[in-house]
Amino acid sequence: MIKKYPLDELSTALGRIMGLLLTEEKVDHAVQHLSRAVRDSIPGTLGAGVSMLDPHARPVSSGSTDSVVERADALQYELVQGPCLTAWATQESILIHDVATEARWPNWSAAVVDLPIRSVISTPLIADGQAIGAMKIYAASPGAFEDATAALMELFASPAATLLSHIQTAETPERISDSLQSALYSRDLINRACGILMERHTITEDSALQQLMRQARATRSTLMEVSAIVLAGVASDPRRGSSDGLR
Repeated sequence: MIKKYPLDELSTALGRIMGLLLTEEKVDHAVQHLSRAVRDSIPGTLGAGVSMLDPHARPVSSGSTDSVVERADALQYELVQGPCLTAWATQESILIHDVATEARWPNWSAAVVDLPIRSVISTPLIADGQAIGAMKIYAASPGAFEDATAALMELFASPAATLLSHIQTAETPERISDSLQSALYSRDLINRACGILMERHTITEDSALQQLMRQARATRSTLMEVSAIVLAGVASDPRRGSSDGLR
């Protein structure tokens, strides 16, 4: 089970990652900081890394925190299948509870059987509607991650993708666009929406985040868009307990 994140702790973790990325103007250094920060922020994580395109338009791993991550990723590229490539292609997070029983990528699952990898989350890095790569975490034990962990990864990925995209195009931190500013502050919108759901339904922070994530997937929306609907419903009529569609 993952650590139960208080909203202020989640914001602190996100702020730390964003602060690290903002100090970098080279994408390889930025990705290294991102991978390490994600690994350290999510308990139970053996290693983390990011997949992006190299100058020859080939997928490569960057900023891997462990050799196991590099090997597991290399096998995906060799076999042209796996959770990271699927997350990248579909622009949706992939959660694997146990690689040993995972049937979606049989060749890759068989290839990593001897590696200390049992749980996996791969989350796309989406900037301006385009997937520029994917971020992934691995754990040595089965069932190490759950839906709320995937939601947490998506919170990390949203502003990180926009920052990495700007770095890739050689834009310095001083020229960050309005869209980037919006991404950086999206976590505050999501935090407020979680707080509303917690009070409305008397649920935990973890459950509130999972509700937002389920609604986002059901409507093919982003967590930020779903959170905005929750806040808009309260603003229009605070007495309407289900105006956000989350019950």
